[in-house]
Formats: sequence, structure tokens, C-alpha cells
Amino acid sequence: MSGGPVGGEADRASTPSIDAAGPMRRFVRGLIGVAVAVPLMAVLLLAIAWGREVWLAGRPAQPGAEDTSPALIARGAYLARVANCAGCHSPRGGAPLAGGLPIGTPFGTVFTSNLTPDAATGLGRWTADDFWRAMHHGRSRDGRLLYPAFPYTSYTAMTREDADAIFAWLRQQPAVTQTPPPHQLGWPYRWQSALAVWRLMYFSPGDALSHEDEGAAREASTAGPGQAGQALVARGRYLVQAVGHCAECHAPRNRLGALRDAAGLRGGWVGVQGWIAPSLADPLAAGVQDWSEDEVRQWLRAGWSPRAAALGPMADVVADSLQHLSDTDARAMAVYLRALPREGGQRAEFSPAPPAQLELGRQVYAKYCVDCHGDQGQGRWIDGQPAYPPLAGNRAVTLDAPQNVLQMLADGGYAPTTEAHPRPFGMPPMRQVLSPEELAAVATVIRQSWGNQASSVTTQEALRLK
Repeated sequence: MSGGPVGGEADRASTPSIDAAGPMRRFVRGLIGVAVAVPLMAVLLLAIAWGREVWLAGRPAQPGAEDTSPALIARGAYLARVANCAGCHSPRGGAPLAGGLPIGTPFGTVFTSNLTPDAATGLGRWTADDFWRAMHHGRSRDGRLLYPAFPYTSYTAMTREDADAIFAWLRQQPAVTQTPPPHQLGWPYRWQSALAVWRLMYFSPGDALSHEDEGAAREASTAGPGQAGQALVARGRYLVQAVGHCAECHAPRNRLGALRDAAGLRGGWVGVQGWIAPSLADPLAAGVQDWSEDEVRQWLRAGWSPRAAALGPMADVVADSLQHLSDTDARAMAVYLRALPREGGQRAEFSPAPPAQLELGRQVYAKYCVDCHGDQGQGRWIDGQPAYPPLAGNRAVTLDAPQNVLQMLADGGYAPTTEAHPRPFGMPPMRQVLSPEELAAVATVIRQSWGNQASSVTTQEALRLK
């Protein structure tokens, strides 16, 4: 008799622990479900990504012409310059187009490939179809997926005949035996599977021009001075978006390095070099909507005008590429860039820097800057040629972000040497002369004097210089 009540009490006492175990069991089951589902989803994603790559690899190439005429090779030489192939594929002090130039990215370092016709390490065994697939699909001859540091995300819009012309010219260059170093990429970016997933999310082979636009682009070469219509706009768009791949610098990227709205050209970071490629849609940044067509055309080929000078990475682009534009193509690019929709156009709210920082900046400016740029920031001309750009009203100085003016102060540099501007004057680097506090102070004075109204620059921003 006494055993009954005791047993009942024990059962009742154990009930709460059983009830409390319910949520815990559900939590454990949920964890197990996630642990099973995540790998399955990853496998499914990889299967879809690689299935797409197999499908792309099996697509026939667009028909090409087996043409190696002098006219095609000459055209290829011109297009290769506009595309600035040598700028990335020629190592400093090395053989032209032999590859091996390191390209820094947030994900590691990529080394450019050998474009000479060497059979062992270059393009010697490639066909025109192989080259077309690399340009259009981002896939090497051996089937390897190419990293988008090679701008196939823009070149995919290049016409087959232009790709064939570039390849024909490359085949005529001296062969150089040189194997580039292996890429130095972190996990998981070194995996081809990760690249396949990236391409699934962000890359679609395609043509920027419709057949109608492509025909109009060809007509641009015969358009007269007053015929800046569809033909010139189409040709300019093709040169800017495809051949010149301007969006690779002048468009923003997401955290995985994919271009966001390449056609908008709203500005972006230039690799890990510490420079900003300003927005081409904002007239207060690098937009040319308020420039005349002739001003834009001349600037593209000279890299200099009373309004602006090409400095930093853009100086290299002008020197190696844009100065070689034909007059018709420079005009087409000018027409297209002037027609870009306006965005921005308003400065951030301005507040003057502290008096102590402005005073320090004035002292630095008087000691190191005034002889070239003038006491009113008016710049300087020598023998009728522009030598040192004006700082007053210079929109490159008053960009919302101060990185470019800081980079120029710290590392110096030259405007490009071009036929229209054959004797550029340079600026010495001040990184070893000025402290970060002084760099920030003189940058602030330049941004807040002679009518300039831009934010002050902090010492921390100077310390973060590349």
C-alpha cells in the first residue's frame, strides 16, 4: 500500500524534466536539419553552376573569318591599344605582352597571362575560336574558368570580328617564353568551383549591341560633323562599354567583386591602389555633360585641359590607350559620355575645418605648393603650355571622398605624355616629407580655399593611405 503513493510522487516529480526536454529535442532536430540541408543546398548550387558551365562550353562559337590580311592586323593593333591590352599584360621592364604583371584585388593577387604567340606559355596553340571563347565566355583554351580581373565581363560584348582582329595582331608579335606566377588567392577564391558559383550569380555572356546598333556603329566612321545621331551614340557606347571596358574602374562593385550597374558608370574603387574612379554620371565628379563635344574629344586624346588633368591610374590609360583613338572614335565616345543621364550634382553639406588645421595647412601650402599652383590656386602655364593644374574650382580636388588628392600629395605623379601634351610636368611625392597630420591639413586647405567647399580631411584618412 505504501509503495503506491511514493511511486506516484516520483512520477509527478519527473514530469517537468520530460516537458523541458521537448524544446531541447526540437532545437537539436533543427540543428540536424540545417546540418543536412546546407551541404545538400551547396551540392545543388555547385551542380547548377557546373551544369551551366558545361552548357556554355558546348555552345558553338560565333562564325569567324579566317582572315590574316594586313588590313585586319592593322585594325587589331588599333583595337588592342584602345582595349589597353599591353597595359595589363606587359610586366614592368619586361617583354611586351609576356604577362606576369600582378593585379591586386581584395581577394588576393592575380598575375596576367602571356599573350605572345609562344607555343609553350602563350597563345601559340590557340585558335581564333579559343580566343573568342576567352573574350566572350571567360574560359581558357584548356577549359579553365578565368578570373574576372581579366575584364571578360565587359569584353563579352565585343563583336567576333573585332576579337578576331585583335587575335590576328597578337599572332604577329614576337613570341616570348614566360610562364606567369600562379595566382595568390585566399580560400575559397582559389577554387574553380567558387568561381563557377560566382559566374552563375553575376556573369551572363551576351552582346551589348543589337544587330541594328552594330550596323549603326559601323556607320559612325563615315558620319559627318553634324551627324551625332544613333550611329555615333552606338559606336561610343560600344567603345566605352565593351572595347574600352570603362566600367571595370568607373562602376561600383559589390562585396564579391561583381560590377553593379556597369552602364551607369557611377564610380568605383580602382583595385587596391587607393584611388577612386569618379562617377561619369555626376557633373560634379567626372561627368562631362556640361563640356562641349570638342572639349571631351580633346581631353580623351590629350589627358589635359583647363578643366582637368588625367592623373594616377587614368594617366596610364590615356598614355597607353586613349591618346591613340581615331578622331571619329574620340568623337563617338564624347557624344556617348555627354549623353549619360545626370546623377548627383549636389555637394555634401560643408563645414569649415578647425582653425588650427587650416593654419597648419596654409603653412605647408606656402612652403611646398605655392610656387607651382599659385597663391590663389590658379595653376601655372609655361611657354604657353599648361604645366601645373589649377586647384581652384578643380572638381578632382573637391570630390566627396578625399582619397585621390591624398594619393597625389603622398605619391606625386605625372599627367600623361601625349602628342597634344608632350611635356607634362610632374609633382614630387610628399609622403616622406610631410607627416600624416600635415598631409591632411594641406589637403583640407586645398579643398576649402579659393571658393572650394569640400569636407575636411582627417589625420586618420591620411594614415590609411596605400
